[in-house]
Amino acid sequence: MEQNDLNELERNGLIQRFEFTVDLSWKVLKDYLEEKGFVFKPSPKDTIREAQQSGLIHFGQALIDGLDIRNELSHDYSGTKFEVSEEVLRNEIYPALLMLYQFFIDEGGHGQQDLLDE
Repeated sequence: MEQNDLNELERNGLIQRFEFTVDLSWKVLKDYLEEKGFVFKPSPKDTIREAQQSGLIHFGQALIDGLDIRNELSHDYSGTKFEVSEEVLRNEIYPALLMLYQFFIDEGGHGQQDLLDE
């Protein structure tokens, strides 16, 4: 995320990694909530809303925005939607994903902190 001027291959790789990470993040959050006994509709947005409403996270809207951007980018064949969304991805979505990752580290995923340092 530190590199600003991406060529087409790098941009495509960033989009793919972003899509994968957003999908995985809500699914892990869903599994966590279910393990803790929460009962809710297991859709991506409802999962994030449940975590936000229960006070587990405070950055739910950024994650929901990430889901919306992911959906838009999956149908962006020209790269124009990425250019429009890139600043939001870097400044809002990526930090929210890092906070979610840190939440899971704090909740018991100790030993994985070194992944952030790579």
